[in-house]
Amino acid sequence: RLVGVGDRVRRGQLVARLDTQDEESALQWARAQQSAAQAQMVEAANNFERMRGLVAQDAVSQALFDQAQSSRKAAQSQVESAQAQVNLASNRLSYTRITSDGDGVVPAIAAEPGEGVPAGQMIAQVAREGARDAAFDVPAAVKDSAPANANISVMLTADPRVTARGRVREVAPRADPVTNTFRVKVGLIDPPTAMRLGSTVTGRMKLDKVLGIEVPAAAVMRSGGKTAVWIVD
Repeated sequence: RLVGVGDRVRRGQLVARLDTQDEESALQWARAQQSAAQAQMVEAANNFERMRGLVAQDAVSQALFDQAQSSRKAAQSQVESAQAQVNLASNRLSYTRITSDGDGVVPAIAAEPGEGVPAGQMIAQVAREGARDAAFDVPAAVKDSAPANANISVMLTADPRVTARGRVREVAPRADPVTNTFRVKVGLIDPPTAMRLGSTVTGRMKLDKVLGIEVPAAAVMRSGGKTAVWIVD
């Protein structure tokens, strides 16, 4: 692994390499199969040309000529199949070089040098430079009562003096199965430099008017077959 948390990367920069021994061996085998198929193709093509001249002179039967023609077509198919295997092996070898698909900063790492990783595992996360989001996990009640096109104020939790305005850019259609909250991404408008990637932030917005009084679920209990709620007098 060639990068760590906090490193800046450029588009196309090498981030990590996988051991290439198996992929290189597979490519060598595919190329050997391709060479063998091409040799058989040359032999079959030469035999076909000979048979075509002989059948024109009635020196061989039509059946032998048809057999030579079929052998040539089969050899051509073997060449095409071998070429496909070479292309596949070349692609797999290229996948051992993991490069960044854009300019940005590495906020997270999920694999260490020498570790075996399955296909599809994230190795290094790259946060693209430019537009930034603030991500919040909110309960359904907040999501449903939020006004359309809400103006959200975002501030650093460690330093509330560092603030930025934002607009809701994306709302997850499904709740998290563990927390039952919805991920809301807020696009920040001209965030200050102090609001770096990975910072912990607090968001504030005005909700639509709600009829009644909201009670935290943790304050509700059941005792003696009846429901009760803790109050502070």
